[in-house]
Amino acid sequence: MKKIVIVGGGTAGWMSALIMARQWAANGFQIELLESPEVGIIGVGEGSTPALKVFFDLLDIAEAEWMPECNATYKCGISFENWSTRAGYERYFHPFSSALDRQTLPMFMHNVQARLRGADLYAHPDRFFVASRIARECLSPVAPENFPFDVHYGYHFDAVLLGQFLRKKASARGVVHRVCHIAQVQQDDAGNIAAVVTDTGEAHTADFFVDCTGFAGLLLQKTLQTPFVSYSNNLLNDAAVAMPSDIGEKIPSETISTALKNGWAWKIPLTNRYGNGYVYSSAFCSADEAEQELRERLGLLDADIPVRHLKMKIGRAQAHWVKNCLAVGLSQGFIEPLEATALFLVQQTVAIFAEDFTRGEFTDRYRAEFNQRINGHFDGVRDYIVTHYKTSSRTDTDYWRANTADQQDVSKTMLELYGSWFAGKDLAAEVQRLNISSYYPAPSWYCILAGMGILPKAEQVRKPSAEEARFDLPAMDNFLRRCALNFSDHRQFLAQQANPISAA
Repeated sequence: MKKIVIVGGGTAGWMSALIMARQWAANGFQIELLESPEVGIIGVGEGSTPALKVFFDLLDIAEAEWMPECNATYKCGISFENWSTRAGYERYFHPFSSALDRQTLPMFMHNVQARLRGADLYAHPDRFFVASRIARECLSPVAPENFPFDVHYGYHFDAVLLGQFLRKKASARGVVHRVCHIAQVQQDDAGNIAAVVTDTGEAHTADFFVDCTGFAGLLLQKTLQTPFVSYSNNLLNDAAVAMPSDIGEKIPSETISTALKNGWAWKIPLTNRYGNGYVYSSAFCSADEAEQELRERLGLLDADIPVRHLKMKIGRAQAHWVKNCLAVGLSQGFIEPLEATALFLVQQTVAIFAEDFTRGEFTDRYRAEFNQRINGHFDGVRDYIVTHYKTSSRTDTDYWRANTADQQDVSKTMLELYGSWFAGKDLAAEVQRLNISSYYPAPSWYCILAGMGILPKAEQVRKPSAEEARFDLPAMDNFLRRCALNFSDHRQFLAQQANPISAA
């Protein structure tokens, strides 16, 4: 096993190349990436989870190097607006974790559990997390040296620029880059991929192939005929329209997801603009109607700003590693970008594959175990995304009525989790019992269910006991306020990062 060919570039292809090059640098592997000049990157301004920081740290790539090149900003979490109609719960913030959560998270979880038992206690998540305060005040989440409490964070970035940056770094680390268009895939007698042939007749052979050909799924799905498991019975959205808009002096450190008539809109801050988009269901809304609604929302009805219309194939491949081929990115599956999990799934897929392939001595010994694990990640993310719709109280359009209908297909795991919540059980213990904490940990489940207002109504609650009301929330507010004083203005921090000498 000496040569790996990656078919397709973009973020998925170049992330795969960098992870594999790092993993097998000492094994004498040759890694070659074939990138078509005819296939563009779906780059509309994207967000990530904190896993992307792990990726760059492992590769020893500093934020000051890559972020300015990609117009990147920091991300403390996601604000969800207008997903709920319950009074006081029309919006909530899903934070990334912080070391300071050890001080405040127990208060939040205690209050939620007591509220579920009928105690009249404050249980909205936004008050309990320093990440929420940092995002609300447009601060950078990077803690100064003299404040020894790290805040986990993700990023916002221009996907096209990130792909170009990763290509530069991978090429510098020995990955061979060839620009060509694949016209044919050849298989051997055992059904393995033997070569990919360009439109000029040049054959590229390899011991192993990585399919990063996007929704086309050229290797895994078209050539190896791997079945596709659709999530369309869980998730109705299958299209999106995207366009940029101007950004002001303040740069938020959060993604904003706003529920609209037939889907939801994202708003992602970059250093030079906002990336905006509307994810919707084509069964309830045409592309023109979606564009009209997005333009109205942004106040750009008459502006001569180009838009991009995208079709989405929601679901996953039945298996991601088949014969001598691994699919990564859109070719393996896609879940609507509500929680910015696309790159997380890319990263998990390649990192786990590299680990399993190595410990299996570059055989398919752990292939079945790998596929089961990656399918679990996809299904786990799907369940969390579905929960946004199942907990929404909107019924103002046919789209929302269809999403919240009781007959909507929901996994057995989620039915058990929802039942535990309504029964007032210890949700953290239930998340562990159901073995879903590796996809989304207990605090995320508390945030979404409490943030959507899935709690007893005001007329259903009673005065809490002294034990139930034991936490001093005003003291907590003061603690978080003082903690937030340690963080810098987001735009100023990014300017100093990009120009350290002039900023000094």
